[in-house]
Amino acid sequence: MPKLMRLSPLAALLLLGACTTIPTGPSVMVMPGSGKSFEQFRYDDAVCRQFAQSQIGGTTANDAAVDSGVKSAALGAAVGAAAGAAMGGRDAAGVGAGVGLLAGTAAGANAGQASGYGAQHRYDNAYIQCMYAKGERVPVSGQMAPARQYSPPPASAYPAPPPPPPGYPPPPPPGVAR
Repeated sequence: MPKLMRLSPLAALLLLGACTTIPTGPSVMVMPGSGKSFEQFRYDDAVCRQFAQSQIGGTTANDAAVDSGVKSAALGAAVGAAAGAAMGGRDAAGVGAGVGLLAGTAAGANAGQASGYGAQHRYDNAYIQCMYAKGERVPVSGQMAPARQYSPPPASAYPAPPPPPPGYPPPPPPGVAR
């Protein structure tokens, strides 16, 4: 079997393991604020995207995920080659490298996905904070009830005061000075 034929499935697995599809922008919906034009909203959006990008280190979530996956695959191949050479000599080093590359790619894909998710979450938080500061309408969690004017309950809703302790005179009626 030619060497290229043996490596092509391994290369395909490596490429699939490095694929992560994480948005390169916010994953939350923000609406224009009250009294804001669409042009002002678009300008605020561009400024806040740039701000959010700088808050996650200037790299996109995809860059962080791919970088993590490639590092894990390379480390897995090196460890596998060393283990294969230690256990079975020169011939086993290639098998060990292939198994290590496969395991490293799987671990790298998982680490890349986790890294990308964390970067996306930080990006979204920074984006929402910026858009809120600029007066745009942003998503909020929980239910918001409309504001109500507070009015105390009627006097009949309060219980009668307890009687005075024994041995004390009762209090004077309201409006009488002592």
